[in-house]
Amino acid sequence: MACRTDVGGTDASNPENQIILISVSMGKRKIINDAVHGFISIPNDFLYELLQHRFMQRLNRIKQLGVSAMVYPSATHTRFQHSLGAMHLTSEAVKELRLKGHNISDDEEKAVMAAILLHDIGHCPYSHVLENIIVGNIRHERISDILMQQISDEMGGQLDTAIRIFRNEYPKHFLHQLISSQLDMDRFDYLMRDSFFTGVVEGSIGSARIIKMLDVADDSLVVEQKGMLSVENYLISRRFMYWQVYFHKTSIAAEIMLRNIIRRAKELIGKGQKLFGTPALLYFLENDINAANFASDELAIEKFAEMDDADIIASIKVWSKHNDKVLAILSRNFIDRRLFKTSSVAGETDRATLEHLAREKEKDIVYQLGIDKCDGHYFSSYQIVENDTYNFTDDKIMVRLSDGSISDLSASSSILTPQSLHYDTRKCHLCYYQA
Repeated sequence: MACRTDVGGTDASNPENQIILISVSMGKRKIINDAVHGFISIPNDFLYELLQHRFMQRLNRIKQLGVSAMVYPSATHTRFQHSLGAMHLTSEAVKELRLKGHNISDDEEKAVMAAILLHDIGHCPYSHVLENIIVGNIRHERISDILMQQISDEMGGQLDTAIRIFRNEYPKHFLHQLISSQLDMDRFDYLMRDSFFTGVVEGSIGSARIIKMLDVADDSLVVEQKGMLSVENYLISRRFMYWQVYFHKTSIAAEIMLRNIIRRAKELIGKGQKLFGTPALLYFLENDINAANFASDELAIEKFAEMDDADIIASIKVWSKHNDKVLAILSRNFIDRRLFKTSSVAGETDRATLEHLAREKEKDIVYQLGIDKCDGHYFSSYQIVENDTYNFTDDKIMVRLSDGSISDLSASSSILTPQSLHYDTRKCHLCYYQA
């Protein structure tokens, strides 16, 4: 048995923060040591080849939680780590469904594992933070679809079934649900992983128990009644993670600053100013790339696949000394973690009221910084965040009761009622510069 470090590219001297430590070659089988799930098996050369693809390796250079490390310093795990973990959980789910008599062929197993392994390759640098900013009006799922198709073309169509599953075009709907639903392996892994690396124990879930309770009825995933407590805990944990991590007010402030930096850079370039930037980033700053033209622009796809967190942070470091006052202040404060102050706005506040509050703050900031009034909006804005613990209308979580009947979780649970699940689902924040 030979050992080698050919998967990933992370530092084995720091196992606490790294998922990919050692790849052990046992014939054609690879084993990867993961901080969350333990040993993850890469069962065949096809999946290993996908892991080694440059589109996947790029995810090693994109943080899973974007700017959340500014709040939780240990949250530096990557999209690559998450994708591996989601693939592992999908493999476990497929094994369980097979044990319960459901026909999932080896090709279908390979395809669904490939689909979830690649489901995040369309993420921008800093993950969700710069979505719709780098490439306008296009979601990362659509970019993932485009990149998956390109990989499939390179590999002679070997990803065609995986793409159909990813798009929910494959006859077995439950395979798509393993990738995207209210009970998918993507959510299971990111909750476990994000909880682990942030140290927010309230986000911990019992994924193994839920997977053991999974079944299929009418071509859809269901969970056995005896697994309801674990599902309830999962939904409550998810809610905690959104309010404590994903929608943390300091993270929101950092996100707004990062978006405004990129917007200012685009504005300056649009006015004819020369700006430092990596070739990949500059392509998107200098050109209007959006949902309408991205898929047909081969150079845009290539530049996107070259871009990661390093492109953004390297550019911002240089911009912190730019002669444009707005760009320099934003960049320098972001680098030094002097973030916008965030104030929660109580009550049912409409957008017009929030806009008025932001503009009032803006007046003082413009005077304080000595900048043009038209640039004040870069330093004062608002953010509305919303989180439904459970979606009652789309792809419900179905429970197989002890009598064999199928029921919506909300109708079967005595804890998760419509009233409790819709409580405290919306928060408004005012974010502004403060010296």
